[in-house]
Amino acid sequence: MGRRRPGTPTLEEVAARARVGRGTVSRVINNAAGVKDSTRRAVQQAIEELGYVPNLAARSLAGRRADAVALVMTEPDWRQFAEPFFSEIVSSLGNALTDTGIQLLLTLVRSDTERQRFLEYARGGRVDGVLLMSVHAGDPLPDMLAEARLPTVLLGRRSGEEYVSYVDADNIGGARSAVSHLAKRGRRVIATITGPLDLYAAQCRLRGYEEALKLAGLKGLPTLVAESDFTTDSGRRAMADLLGRHPEIDGVVAASDTTAAGALEALRAAGRRVPEDVAVIGFDDFPLAQQTEPRLTTVRQPLDEIGRAMIRLLLEEMEEGAVAWRHVILRTELVIRDST
Repeated sequence: MGRRRPGTPTLEEVAARARVGRGTVSRVINNAAGVKDSTRRAVQQAIEELGYVPNLAARSLAGRRADAVALVMTEPDWRQFAEPFFSEIVSSLGNALTDTGIQLLLTLVRSDTERQRFLEYARGGRVDGVLLMSVHAGDPLPDMLAEARLPTVLLGRRSGEEYVSYVDADNIGGARSAVSHLAKRGRRVIATITGPLDLYAAQCRLRGYEEALKLAGLKGLPTLVAESDFTTDSGRRAMADLLGRHPEIDGVVAASDTTAAGALEALRAAGRRVPEDVAVIGFDDFPLAQQTEPRLTTVRQPLDEIGRAMIRLLLEEMEEGAVAWRHVILRTELVIRDST
């Protein structure tokens, strides 16, 4: 049932007839957003003229298509799901799937038993692809899914050597731009509140912070670095610890807007004015960044674009079969507000 009869048109022939790439044909077949109407009509005309039957349709007729993809959360701490990042990403992914007819299923996988159970579930044909987020260093689930040849896309990556398809933000460049901004504003004792350092994104933001300090000729000390778990409470505690070690701090880069909000609370409790005494920068650009007092300067991640890119890569893997993993890194942007 999976083989083509001799003379049956291929996806490549449709792409050549419509003068587009294979990926564009896949997006038209999946009714995905982001394809111009004129291009969509050209592909549909090529399909009709050639008599092409898409693989996805054939698989559906054969009963092997679930019309569902799984969004797997691997974060072991339930509190993390209350943070804005998760709701923003889920919304972004859901919007990207709106016109595809594909369901988004949310599941939690946090232990070896749950990993094996999910792998069996996915291999049983209940989902057509997998989206993974909050994957920590050393998590074997992406490898298990790759070995099972299940279409998979990660949000972020486990390390710089990641081979499974992923979409990520330029975390190093984002942190570097934040520190550079503070240095240009005359700040000389700049601290950072990182995220959990078993997350590669947090490692990259720390690396960007360290690189920018060197470029600005500023001194970097281990005692100017405090770790958080991206929550407001951890940001408050980390900021209080930093002030205890270095009362002279005049700038802080936090690994998330929620962490930065906690830092603002700790600074206010310590009688420090923002930005007059201490300038503060967050990371993400959630709505929260415009609700703090003062409004938060932050590094914007393109969350909508991240969601669209993840869905695009996954649909292409589902349609074409993965001949190569794809890696996408999207630019960040420094949004300057009142906290600096």
